Amino acid sequence: MLIKEVPLEDVWQMRYTIMYPETSLAYVKLPKDDAGKHYGLYDRGELMSVVSVFWEEGKLQFRKFCTRVDQQGKGYGSALLKYLFEELIPKHSVSAVWCNARTTAISIYERFGMTKTDQTYQKDGWDFVIMEKRLAD
Repeated sequence: MLIKEVPLEDVWQMRYTIMYPETSLAYVKLPKDDAGKHYGLYDRGELMSVVSVFWEEGKLQFRKFCTRVDQQGKGYGSALLKYLFEELIPKHSVSAVWCNARTTAISIYERFGMTKTDQTYQKDGWDFVIMEKRLAD
């Protein structure tokens, strides 16, 4: 397995195919994508999982984390999050890490020490909760 930065075109294709196949490719492009970093996990040269990372106000937000549907449950997503928490985040001075989590995915983020906040919302037919992990005060 190899984790490295991924070209935005590949990230957008993964987001579209995995997260929002009923929409258009333009729908999955975030306004701040150019300001972020985008990481992917490759296995045998194939992109299996992606995550986008953004720094703002001393905090790190990760967004649009997804793993190919046919490869879910094989540890690719967990390996990518492990890299995020153990390799990438310690290299930056941030006070917290947070994400908008689909409520169906809460348990994976809890395994990395994230906790639910009281901030919830619905979008595109999905229920979300903001999750965070405080690193420093």
